[in-house]
Order: sequence, then structure tokens, then C-alpha cells
Amino acid sequence: MRMRNTLIATITIFSLAACAEGPENMTSFDMAEADVAEAEAEPSALASPSNRVAEGETNTTEIPVSQPQIAYSYDYGFRLPSSEIPKAQQAHIALCNEMPDNGCRVLNMSNSGGEGDYATGRLHLEVAAPKARAFGERLAEAVDESGGSQVAASITGEDLSKKIVDTEARLRSRVLLSERLTELLRARKGTVAELVEAERAVTEVNEEIDQARSWLKEMRGRVAYSTVLVNYRSGAPGSGGFTRPIREAFGDIASTLGYSVGAVISFVAILLPWILLLALAIYLRRRFKGADRTFWGRKIESTVPAED
Repeated sequence: MRMRNTLIATITIFSLAACAEGPENMTSFDMAEADVAEAEAEPSALASPSNRVAEGETNTTEIPVSQPQIAYSYDYGFRLPSSEIPKAQQAHIALCNEMPDNGCRVLNMSNSGGEGDYATGRLHLEVAAPKARAFGERLAEAVDESGGSQVAASITGEDLSKKIVDTEARLRSRVLLSERLTELLRARKGTVAELVEAERAVTEVNEEIDQARSWLKEMRGRVAYSTVLVNYRSGAPGSGGFTRPIREAFGDIASTLGYSVGAVISFVAILLPWILLLALAIYLRRRFKGADRTFWGRKIESTVPAED
């Protein structure tokens, strides 16, 4: 009877705990459950301070201080000639591959343009957090060697300490709950309905455990590896003043003439079939019309000179 009541109480506790979703919605039940588990595992924890001192224990405990868990993101912008963008990307990828112990990995690379003096490129990397800032300096040095320059740089960070701590606490409470429910199932005490409910509860708890572990892995990965985004673009910013519109007008002459010629070609291509059909119709009309008829089909009246 006592085992049956324990099973019902455990399932009820699980139902209340399942209402909280996500690592950031850590409830007081999780902490209370962990405290109860520790108290059950160590009965001496409920003893009075005088008893603990009598047993040789100290009444002062040091609270461990965890290191901040910050996920950093670095964003760099470089300007260099369009023909040098692919070379600079390959040089940066080579720097990434040279880092030991898998300290850098390439996630994505792209470039576009190449028409005239305009081109863009992008490189997405993940670099080991302790080496990310020094790696950014090496990127700038490689661009300088290609005749380019750095035009933008930014660093952003997200503190994941609370989320990681909350997720770890939630994971510990769910593991403890799963062990308790599994132990009750092994005892095979209670009705069939209660055992089925306990099995369903174990399945749901294990799903929460897998999800929490996935969150932890993702957040720890973001802390261990910093995101590095590298943007490339060509062309220099135009200077203002009186001569700027003139320079732009001369620079647009070639494109303007090209558009004009293209428009004429398109116009001729549209009218050419109709011109050919009209010419064929005129030829056939002239070829087969009667000699006493005009082009439009009227009969030609013959004029005979009058006799004196």
C-alpha cells in the first residue's frame, strides 16, 4: 500500500514539473526536488549545526563561482579590388586550415559580381574562442598583403551563464525523476493503469532529458567556438563635390549606349516578322493582280483619244 501511494505521489509530482518548458523557465519545484533528493541521500544534511560541528565538520562552506559563459560573434568588413576577393577568401581559408587541433572550421563561403570593378564576397567561420581575436588580426594582415584595407569591425557577446546553469539543474532533476520512476516500474507494484501511467511518464521524462542535453551541447558549442563573419566588397566610396556627377555621367556612357543599342535590337526583333509578312503580301498582290486592275483592285478605265 505504501509503494502504491509512493507511485501515485511521484506521478503527480511529474505532472506538476512537466508544466515548465524550456531551460529558461526553471521552476522552484526543480530546486526543491533536488534538495529533497540530497536530503534523502544524505540524512546528516538535516542535522543541527551543533551536531555537525561535534562530528568535526565546519559550519562555513565556500560557494563555487562559475566562470561566465559568453558566446562571442566577430564581424569584419574588408575593401579590396574585385579581382583580389577570391584570392583573399582562399588566403583566409588557408589561415583557418592551418590552426591546430581543429581550432577553426569553414561553414560557408560565397562571392558574386566580377563585372567591372564591383564584386562582393562573404565567409562564415567558427574559431576556437580563446584564439578568435588574434585570428581576426591575422585576417586583416592577409588583406593588407592583397592591397586591401579593413573598413569595419564589430564584436558582440551573449551571456549564456544563466541558461546553462538552469538547463543543467533541470537536467539533474529530470534524471533523478526518471530513475525514481524506473525503480518503481521494476518493483511492479500497483495497478495496471498506474504502471501504464508510470511508463508514459518515464518516456516523457526521457524526452525532456534528451532535449535538455541537446540545448546544453548547442550552448556549450557556441561558447567554445566564436562565430566569425567576413564580408568583402570592392570599389572605393565616391567623394562628393562638383565633379562627382560629371565623373558618374562619363562612367555611365558605355552602359547608356549599350541600353540604347539593346532597345533598338529588341524593337527590330519585334517588328521583323510583321515586316516580312507585309512584304510577302505586297509581292503576291503585285504578282497575281489583273493587268486592268490597280493595286487596290479598282478597274483601270481606258481613255481613247477623240477623232477630229
